Formats: sequence, structure tokens, C-alpha cells
Amino acid sequence: MKKFGILTLLTLILMSFTSTSGYQPGDKATDFKLKSVDGKMYSMSDYKDAKGFIVVFTCNHCPFAVKYEDRVIELAKKYKSKGYILLAINPNDPAAAPDDSYDLMKVRAKEKGFTFPYLFDEGQKIYPQYGATKTPHVFLLDKNLIVKYIGAIDDNVEDASAVKEHYLENAIAELEKGKDPTVPVTKAIGCTIKVKK
Repeated sequence: MKKFGILTLLTLILMSFTSTSGYQPGDKATDFKLKSVDGKMYSMSDYKDAKGFIVVFTCNHCPFAVKYEDRVIELAKKYKSKGYILLAINPNDPAAAPDDSYDLMKVRAKEKGFTFPYLFDEGQKIYPQYGATKTPHVFLLDKNLIVKYIGAIDDNVEDASAVKEHYLENAIAELEKGKDPTVPVTKAIGCTIKVKK
């Protein structure tokens, strides 16, 4: 019988919590071209000098997404200077979640002072490719669009000051050292993605 190290075993258990469809660590992600709240179209190929991408599936209305908004803003600022581009994508269908319409995305981005593209997954074509199941759900990609980390931003939805494990930042730190993240998958905690019935 094959022997697994404790970290490998933990990773396999955590991976069982994630959606079986969509990307797994090591997969190459496809680029997308989506409209942002500024009316412009964005894709990862626009950022030729990027060292990597932080793709966050999020939305306006989900209480979990709202609790993470300030942390997402901080992550975007902190890592842009290090060459990592944060792209937020709203995967919800506004027919199922009216608060997540494109017009209300524009309002929310202005209210919160988003400094990163807040993109609309019109027709819900991108989130299933990635395998996102929650808002928020994070995918860390390297410069070659290889998926390096999938899951939660950290281990405390309720209180940013009480976070013990900074999953995303730990993964980026390991990537910076030329290593694959020790913990490549965690369970995303949030609202389910809303699909039109």
C-alpha cells in the first residue's frame, strides 16, 4: 500500500472538499476576456509583465464576500507592487441575484474604492471552467497561468485581526521562493454561486 506523508494526506482530504469539475493545482487555466465596471474588457494577457494572478470570484450581496472586501482591497494593493495582478469576477446571474447586476457592481466598486478590475462573468461561462463554487473563491496562478492554489483567503471569515492562517499569502510567499505551495487547496467558505433557474 502506498504511504502518504501527513501533509499529502491532509491535502488529499482537503481536495475532496472541492468541486471535482474545474481546475486542480497544476492545471493550466484558460485566459478570459470580461467586462469590468469601468466599461473596458480585461484579460490576463493584458498584463505581460505579471508574475502571477490572484483571481477572486466574489460578488456584491454575499455576506461572506462583503466581510472579505477590505482584505481583497489590501491584497490587491500589497501584491500589485510585487507583480501579482488581482482580478475580481462576479459569477452570479443577476436574474437569480438582482443585487449582483452589472450596474450595481459599478456602484459597489465606487463605494469601496476598488483599485482592481471588477469583472462580470456574463453568461456564467468562466466560473464553471475554474470550478468556483463559492463567493469568495480564490485561484492563484503563476505567470504561465498554472494553477498553484485554490480555496479560501484565510482561516477567519469573521475577524481579519484574528486570522491564524493566511492561506493565499502563504501560497504566494512559497511561489516567490520558486516552490509550489505546501497547502495547494483549502475549503472555500462562502455563498453558493447563483444560477438562473
